[in-house]
Amino acid sequence: MRSTRPNARAAAKDATHERIVAVAARAIRRSGYDGTGVADIMKEAGLTHGAFYSHFPSREAMLAEAAGRACKESAAAAAEAAARMPPESALASMLSAYLSRQHLEHVDTGCPLAALGSETLRQAPEVRRVATRHLKEMIDLIARQMPDWGQPEAHERALVTVSTMVGALLLARAVDERGLSDSLRKAALKHLSPAAH
Repeated sequence: MRSTRPNARAAAKDATHERIVAVAARAIRRSGYDGTGVADIMKEAGLTHGAFYSHFPSREAMLAEAAGRACKESAAAAAEAAARMPPESALASMLSAYLSRQHLEHVDTGCPLAALGSETLRQAPEVRRVATRHLKEMIDLIARQMPDWGQPEAHERALVTVSTMVGALLLARAVDERGLSDSLRKAALKHLSPAAH
């Protein structure tokens, strides 16, 4: 009986750690890196501020894990959108989901590149490394949906596609006019549509 207690404690600590990371992943997308305080995250996770350092060596380490979680969630959503459709419709499905009003309105569960892009360059190297890996994964996922996947042109089009998707969503969230916001998303979707090429 005694030997299971450490395992139970370790499992409970892991579960608590995962809860903190999940809360932080939503918080950084909602409030930005600088708007996300340790005390607020711990409170939202139902924990005391003092418990933080038993889970993370620093705020930057927590932000890197939170960014990693946000990126994994975003990548999974994009891959799921692609997998639901036949190969010839996968890219259009991904673009529609990414540039949708629903994605625009749910910043706390959406793409971290659009939510945090302009802030990322001022973050610690470990946070920037997470964002870089996610960007590369997104480019690769988009390139794999191209009819000429594996060719240099497909990779270049994927670079432009991801840049346009992220930029359009970022700007559509930034403006205070719904009509302009919708126009930005719709124009990007129209321009990027596989049928347009």
